[in-house]
Amino acid sequence: MPIRAFLWDVDDTLFDYTGADTAGLARHLAEDGLAERYGSPAAALALWRAATERHWARFAAGETTFRAQRRDRVRDFLNAPEMSDAEAEGWFDRYVVHYQAAWALFPDVLPVLDALARDYRHGVLSNSSTANQDPKLRRLGLRERFDVLVCAAELGVSKPDAAAFLGACEALGLPPQEVVYVGDQPEIDARGARDAGLVAVWLDRDGAPGPAPEGVHRISGLAQLPALLAADTRFGARSGIR
Repeated sequence: MPIRAFLWDVDDTLFDYTGADTAGLARHLAEDGLAERYGSPAAALALWRAATERHWARFAAGETTFRAQRRDRVRDFLNAPEMSDAEAEGWFDRYVVHYQAAWALFPDVLPVLDALARDYRHGVLSNSSTANQDPKLRRLGLRERFDVLVCAAELGVSKPDAAAFLGACEALGLPPQEVVYVGDQPEIDARGARDAGLVAVWLDRDGAPGPAPEGVHRISGLAQLPALLAADTRFGARSGIR
């Protein structure tokens, strides 16, 4: 079957989430007088990201709500289990101000989306919420480029569950064999998409050690998509990338 559409991950694929998270957290800690508490910005970020992963996993498993996992991330990171909901939400909201101030796309995003726009439809599948990703994509000037925006919070299932990928394909009105998924996580994004029957592309911007999962296309930047399109006959002769 020919490829007719691309589904995209957002954070650390289109949007430099790690860069924004790093800068936003550092500025927030400095503003709150906590810059020295964790030893270094890198150490603080490592603890923050670990808390994020722990509590996001609880949300993905249906054990907590989207807003509750945010509050619990703050309590965990600050080692402050006694914080009220209002205090935790206030802390998180102040962090978001700095985080959003650092938002940026990766420089290879717009050229590839422009080149693919003529010949392929586009959508987003994110392990987040529409309330989070829709305004982000609008602020970054991308929302109108996507036919569909499918998020785990509303879908009720998260990547790498095949149902998440199949739900996004259903939103596009296409079978998975006609859809490419591009994401930065080799297991959650690439292996999950492959197992659901999509063409899986792992965007490995940092050059992770070890091989890619079997049956997964691995690229180090979106500028490499032209070679991938040319090499895979399923993309057909209509590729917008030359």
